[in-house]
Amino acid sequence: MTTLGAQRASSRHEGAPGNHRLAITGWALFDWAAQPFFTLVTTFIFAPYFVTHAVGDPVRGQELWGYAVASAGVAIAVLSPVLGAIADAGGPRKSWIAAASFLFAVGASALWWAEPGLPHGVLVVIAAFVAATVGAEMATVFTNAMLPDIAAPTRIGRTSGLGWAVGYVGGLISLAAMMALFLADPLSGLTLAGLTPLFDLDPEAFEGDRFTGPFSALWYLVFVLPLFILVPDRPHRARLRTAIPAGLRSLRKTVARLAARGPVARYLLARMIFHDGLIALFNFGGAYAAATFDWRAQEVGLFGITVIVAATFGAVIGGHLDDRFGPRRLILAGLMILAIATLGILSVGRDHIAFVIPVAPGDGSGPFASAAELAYLTGGCLIGLVAGPIQSAGRSLLVHLAPKEEMTEYFGLYALAGRATVFAGPLLIGIVTALSGSLRIGISVILVFLIGGWALLLTVPETVGPEDRA
Repeated sequence: MTTLGAQRASSRHEGAPGNHRLAITGWALFDWAAQPFFTLVTTFIFAPYFVTHAVGDPVRGQELWGYAVASAGVAIAVLSPVLGAIADAGGPRKSWIAAASFLFAVGASALWWAEPGLPHGVLVVIAAFVAATVGAEMATVFTNAMLPDIAAPTRIGRTSGLGWAVGYVGGLISLAAMMALFLADPLSGLTLAGLTPLFDLDPEAFEGDRFTGPFSALWYLVFVLPLFILVPDRPHRARLRTAIPAGLRSLRKTVARLAARGPVARYLLARMIFHDGLIALFNFGGAYAAATFDWRAQEVGLFGITVIVAATFGAVIGGHLDDRFGPRRLILAGLMILAIATLGILSVGRDHIAFVIPVAPGDGSGPFASAAELAYLTGGCLIGLVAGPIQSAGRSLLVHLAPKEEMTEYFGLYALAGRATVFAGPLLIGIVTALSGSLRIGISVILVFLIGGWALLLTVPETVGPEDRA
């Protein structure tokens, strides 16, 4: 979007506050629509089920899950900058969002067939997961690109933060709904609310865990509708056959210009590294806990609810800390806390904490009944508390570093930096797990990404002068 276009968009919003608010509401509800997939499938319910039960061997399960997440990351890294540039050249974004949404819904729904022992084959389940993840992430790319069109320049940070907060709440409510209505304890046959699972889902066949895929797809299709109804789209600019070469030329020019801007280039590289670690941590944290403590879906779900509540609280206060101390300091402090918390949860085993301190293992009398489980829960809450501020402050820091007249373009690169190598963390976890035969050693790869990104961010200033923006 050009500077003149941004000014026109801002004026249009200020002249029609009702329409402006409706557009922001529709845009923010996309996060509400998409987040349940990441909460239920990639983090707290389906991923632990896949690792511990679908494959039958937790070590092999974590290895395969690492390859699945990595495969999705490679596809996203290849497609997001190319399709994003083509969409920018062509104009409207909603058609791209619709296509990505269809891919997501089909892939997520197909996860229902991930039965114990994977009678339909590992590749079928992995293909369904990759399709769903690529669809969800690509829809997010195009929706994020709408932000400068619906928010005034002075309110981009707050609007972005609203999306994060709404997404966290959507993930929390969807997880609570799964726990209360669909996920049953295999011994009692009842959900956390003391109910028989809806649709007679069989807990012994892990149908509640597998239902997270279709549930996420249905939730998404319902709540993504306000985006299409309320958010204005850009006018048509060019036919697809013209937009493709124009978009690719624009992408090449943007990357070439980036090389001349050291601070922002270093920041995007730093974010690429620590974001890989953050994504891997969320992808594998629940699965690692399930394998370590033999948690079933209800325990992992309660763990997820607690972590999301902490993340929501962190997202709310993160903006205030950002304004007071600056985004760079907030990210640096958050990454250090995240690394310490990650080391802490890696130090916990079924019968020990801090690597060497023995504790009594859980007796199955209730969720988080042992000291080790409580220690893991504490570390997870700490991770959730700082994850939101890190991601929110990431956008703010880019505003301080990037040329104002090219902000939209650089937010496109920001999205690329969050996805270009997102496969690296899961891929290394899968490889290291396979080579070591250890879940803990495999997960420890995350620390390399967090500390590496933190170290590179130390070389990035809080703001830059005109010479670095030219």
